[in-house]
Amino acid sequence: MSVRYKKFDMAKPPQKPAAWTVPVAKLLTLFLSKPYGGKIRKINCEGLKPPYIVLSTHASMIDFALAWEAIRPYKTNWIISIEEFIGKEFLLRQVGGFYKRKFTSDIIVVKHALTCLKKYGDVLTFYPEARFSLAGVNEEIDGAIGKLVKAAGCPVVYLSMKGNFLVSPQWNKHPKRKVPVSADFEQIVTKEQAEDLTAEEIQKIIESRFHYNEYEWQYENKIEIRSKYRAHNIHKILYRCPACGENRMTSAYTKVKCEACGKEYEMDVYGRMHALSGETEFPSVPDWYRWERECVNEEVREGKYRFEDEVRVEKIMNTSKGFVPIGKAKLTHDLNGFTLHGVMDDGSELTLHRDPETMRSCHIEYNYRKRGDALELCTMNDTYFVYPLNAYNPLTKLHFATEAVHGFVKEKKEKERQKHENF
Repeated sequence: MSVRYKKFDMAKPPQKPAAWTVPVAKLLTLFLSKPYGGKIRKINCEGLKPPYIVLSTHASMIDFALAWEAIRPYKTNWIISIEEFIGKEFLLRQVGGFYKRKFTSDIIVVKHALTCLKKYGDVLTFYPEARFSLAGVNEEIDGAIGKLVKAAGCPVVYLSMKGNFLVSPQWNKHPKRKVPVSADFEQIVTKEQAEDLTAEEIQKIIESRFHYNEYEWQYENKIEIRSKYRAHNIHKILYRCPACGENRMTSAYTKVKCEACGKEYEMDVYGRMHALSGETEFPSVPDWYRWERECVNEEVREGKYRFEDEVRVEKIMNTSKGFVPIGKAKLTHDLNGFTLHGVMDDGSELTLHRDPETMRSCHIEYNYRKRGDALELCTMNDTYFVYPLNAYNPLTKLHFATEAVHGFVKEKKEKERQKHENF
């Protein structure tokens, strides 16, 4: 018999941030970001007062301290992924946080956001990429931010951080690297623009500004990372060999190697890659990463893409119980989207399907809480973390493929719609 757990109350409105969050923010900044510099440059912010929206880059836990410091002396509400509330419900509610299931379109979240901005008159901070940066470069952002800004009629600030990814990249968070961290806090949409421009025009402004490249910044500023672990585990994102095309990369310390053809690369102190023999196809990590994405796009468009594996499934029950292992299932991903199906340990049948048009990207975690590489799949009511059991290093390709399938299917249906209208 399955155990019943109290469900998340997604409709529960956000709280106004508690008064103690302002002095605590100052302490957090001292402990988390000041050891790395933590300097903040404010641009075009004369006379800026709440309510306003902060759109921040997202690469490590330092982000929160820097955001709080930049916004101080004002308080901010936060849109926070639902799994972060596990064991911290009271605390995150006190700081003004409210739930969001990743890569779902939930009108309740919009309602809560407008409550913070229009009713409370506070700042609202969130991460429009909805995930940590994997390769120190920007990912696609939510396409409906312009509509939120228009509905709120308030300014938008872009918080662009430098060095935070390099300190603790997602593919190898520890040990932390010695890198200077700073941030630009720039108003990119004024209140007048929010009121006068269309949602589409506001969206274009935001997308045109939301760009960054940590490795380029490191190289141009000659920031040295002498850690002997500077490339350790980087094969989690650099999974495909540029020489032979196989997904058999491994990495340790400063080197990356293809187990299929034997070619090796080494990362220097400025984050540049060098082949130990033969041609260096991609000196830049982001260029290697983008090439992999292009390969997946091509695979999808040629109809050759399909993923299938047995997975271990964990479900988030609530903030007190957290993750509960529920069994094993089969996960497939192709042009029809994600399908998760299996009989769970309690005898119940689990079937989850996400249509590609409803899922613009996916959230992945390397060695999540030391339990393995995980992919997060959400419905409007439930959140599952699935752990592939047999496929070798599949997460980054799944990340690319989710976006490629979404874009391809959406484009295909738009062409069909236009063709139908022409008749």
